[in-house]
Amino acid sequence: MSEKLWGGRFSKTTDEMINEFQASIDFDKRMYYEDIAGSIAHATMLEKCKIISSEDKDAIIAGLKQILTDIEAGKFDFSVDLEDIHMNIEKRLTDAIGEAGGRLHTARSRNDQVALDTHLYIRREVAEIEALIIDMQAAILETAEKYKEVIMPGYTHLQRAQPILFSHHLLAYFAMLVRDFARFQGVYERADIMPLGAGALAGTTFPIDREFVAKALNFGSIYHNSLDAVSDRDYIMEFLSAASILMVHLSRLSEETILWCSREFSFIELDDAHCTGSSMMPQKKNPDVSELVRGKTGRVIGHLMAMLTVVKGLPLAYNKDLQEDKEGIFDAIDTVKFSILVYARILRGMKVKEEVTRRAVEEDFSNATDLADYLVKKGMPFRNAHSVAGKAVHIAIEKGVYLKDLTLEEYKNLSPLFEEDIHKAISPEVCVAGRNSLGGTSYEQVELQLKTARELVEAETKYYNEAASLQHLI
Repeated sequence: MSEKLWGGRFSKTTDEMINEFQASIDFDKRMYYEDIAGSIAHATMLEKCKIISSEDKDAIIAGLKQILTDIEAGKFDFSVDLEDIHMNIEKRLTDAIGEAGGRLHTARSRNDQVALDTHLYIRREVAEIEALIIDMQAAILETAEKYKEVIMPGYTHLQRAQPILFSHHLLAYFAMLVRDFARFQGVYERADIMPLGAGALAGTTFPIDREFVAKALNFGSIYHNSLDAVSDRDYIMEFLSAASILMVHLSRLSEETILWCSREFSFIELDDAHCTGSSMMPQKKNPDVSELVRGKTGRVIGHLMAMLTVVKGLPLAYNKDLQEDKEGIFDAIDTVKFSILVYARILRGMKVKEEVTRRAVEEDFSNATDLADYLVKKGMPFRNAHSVAGKAVHIAIEKGVYLKDLTLEEYKNLSPLFEEDIHKAISPEVCVAGRNSLGGTSYEQVELQLKTARELVEAETKYYNEAASLQHLI
């Protein structure tokens, strides 16, 4: 006879290898808080609807709270034989309070129970990730303010293109994180739907009150189709999509960090606390953390691909395949949280080598567009001005100098429109200051971007505080 809580129909015990293969307790035990909170709300509802007695409800809640205390104190032994977090907790509860514990599972299935736990867990983790995004945005703003007027080369095709402010470059990553935050808001909304009460797939014959449970667990809405409630994993796929895009942004920042701290660029110096050395080469200072974040990006993207593949061919409603949603999402959560946290520290510890970035924009041709624009403002058509600027670059290259080194006479040989103010017009400061179109790199526009960014962080923080307050369920 099977000893499983579901084993009444079986005449044999489960093969030990099958037990280990299908058990999820090694990874889903991290949802213990959500499972207990959901069970407390469910038991309270069952008593309210006169499905169980108040005595049984009180015993169940007291027993569940003791289990919560034991788990958090490290005094709970999880069993693979009991398969998952739900059965482990229910078995301990029944052992502790007797028959009343066996009444807890009335009007629910593990299908809607695991869906509930996962919704609650994702919702809580999304709020925590939003807090980390806000902190990284704050780190970007602090660094941008610190180096607000530092000029550096802007790049296209990894070739120097036009002079920009270092702060402007950093604020591009701030903008990416704003979109990341908004995506996770969407994930939160899709996770904020209550599935409990769907049963295994078709609802229940008991007169339950799903609205009561949703309110007790601070859910914003309820699934209105029981089949959808137990089979929906859209919010997990959305989480993994949002996480993948966020990691891609961090990976791009990692790539630039790695380039910038190389000897070839030498634009920045990373804090010693955020680098490692070599076991063989004493001089090395390696940006290993940035490289790890760049590498872990593929790992998170892989979890998204795996989840999409799991769900793509599943018939309604629940299938055991859906157990595969847990390990990937848990690992993605851990990876994303670590990556954001560590990057906020890297940014705050980073030193920008202003003299190097300044020299870089003085010893290149990134002011060539400004040379052309100078002529356009004097009345020359842009295509003609582009050609003249190109010829000036060619002459400078032939002479082994830069545009700032050409004489006024050499410029006048190219066009009579050049005047004595040409050298000032193509200086890095003037090039930067002139790009004052909305969203540009000018000092004025960067100041406006910083102001807007600070306002966005305030709004995001307000949203996060409201979401975080809803996660305290017991």
